[in-house]
Amino acid sequence: MFKDYINDDLLQVVFSNKIKTAKYNKAKINQKLIKGSLNFQIELYTDKQVFHQNIKSDEFNDKMNELFLDFNQIEIFTNKFVYGFKRTSKGKILNNKRENTSIKPKSVEHNKQKKYILNQGECILPLIDLGIFTKDGKVVQSMYDKYRQINRFLEIINDKVKNEKKLNIIDFGCGKSYLTFIMYHYLVNVMHIDAHIIGLDLKEDVIKKCNETAKKYGYDNLHFELGDISLYKPKEKVDMIVTLHACDTATDYALYHAIKLDCKYIFSVPCCQH
Repeated sequence: MFKDYINDDLLQVVFSNKIKTAKYNKAKINQKLIKGSLNFQIELYTDKQVFHQNIKSDEFNDKMNELFLDFNQIEIFTNKFVYGFKRTSKGKILNNKRENTSIKPKSVEHNKQKKYILNQGECILPLIDLGIFTKDGKVVQSMYDKYRQINRFLEIINDKVKNEKKLNIIDFGCGKSYLTFIMYHYLVNVMHIDAHIIGLDLKEDVIKKCNETAKKYGYDNLHFELGDISLYKPKEKVDMIVTLHACDTATDYALYHAIKLDCKYIFSVPCCQH
């Protein structure tokens, strides 16, 4: 049924709308070029884990049919089109075709090493504690997506602040501050910027833990404070405000402060709005 889609034009297959007895919540199949041969990698998602399985191109059709038994919907993304298959409640399979405007073509070369801002082989303590790096600085295979996301986040920041010598930064709604620690490492240890960062959050236990971690890492100019964003008054001029998934109206207050304080940089990813 799916043999016609096995070619270099295929980008990704997404399985969704699982049946009640299915073991996995979602599944994906991605292209993977190994030693010049077209292969595929399957990602199987549970609530807490992602399992990976590599298959050869001659196994693709059988695996597609096997997975379709556990899901009611398939979307096959190619360079130009998306082909959809949907099983109705009566067991009838409907199909459609539309232009691909979401997933764009990308290289599937597996052996070529992409250069990232945070390179493997470095001892980056936050990445090791997060489980993204092993103790010898190698990326954990199952954490590559998170590794790429973090690098992209730093690339965005780098593009804006690369000419700065000193930055005073506030991270509003910092939470456990995984990205805050990584951002500090990058700004101070890689870009050699005199960065001073304050993380603000409402959870006392989280703030205590973050300050202990900053001390453990030797991040002398990274501090965490307990406080309400809406009432916060900085003691010094603020150059940058970061707010990543700050809940409810916290993002609004963070943007309000950024404007009132005439911040040069705002990096914000809004979260739930009540």
